[in-house]
Amino acid sequence: MIKNLKIKKVLECEIDNELTENIQELLTVSFQDIYPNNRIYFKQVPHFRFLAFNEEKHLLAQVGLDYRVMNLSGKLIKVLGIIDLCVSRESRTKGIASLLLSEIDKYCVKKDIDFLLLFADNKTLYLKNGYKSVKNKCKWLKIEDRNQTILGIGYEEKSELMIKKIGMNEWTEGDLDFLGYLY
Repeated sequence: MIKNLKIKKVLECEIDNELTENIQELLTVSFQDIYPNNRIYFKQVPHFRFLAFNEEKHLLAQVGLDYRVMNLSGKLIKVLGIIDLCVSRESRTKGIASLLLSEIDKYCVKKDIDFLLLFADNKTLYLKNGYKSVKNKCKWLKIEDRNQTILGIGYEEKSELMIKKIGMNEWTEGDLDFLGYLY
């Protein structure tokens, strides 16, 4: 664990130029060939982020969060989506990612959120932190990455989909309509 780690919640519209550069560098290094190098979001701007800084105020990790309604098998659910969780190379394996997930859990207490939702190629971290894999056929607005234009509607099962129950609603199999873009 890193001493004097500080986690800060930041609204997306409050991020200044210097912090934008730091987040952009972290995302570009973490997601290499996938992440657009001219912005700090992939498909759409998240609502807010949790940022982890060391005592020298150097950005070590970040996660974007997107709150929205989705349609799960005909029932509306409120979801907080976890987007682009990443930790700097030199700070990995020190528990920072789990700490960010724990901070998200604390944030959700007494909030109108049914589920946390994310996509993960490597599920180990998330399984360790109480998430579970689900199989739903997903429907979403397809957005072209580089030019950010709408390509149409996607509709397929996503094996990377994971959720964590927060509220009283139960997750069900069936169609999941994102009512917007895919994280």
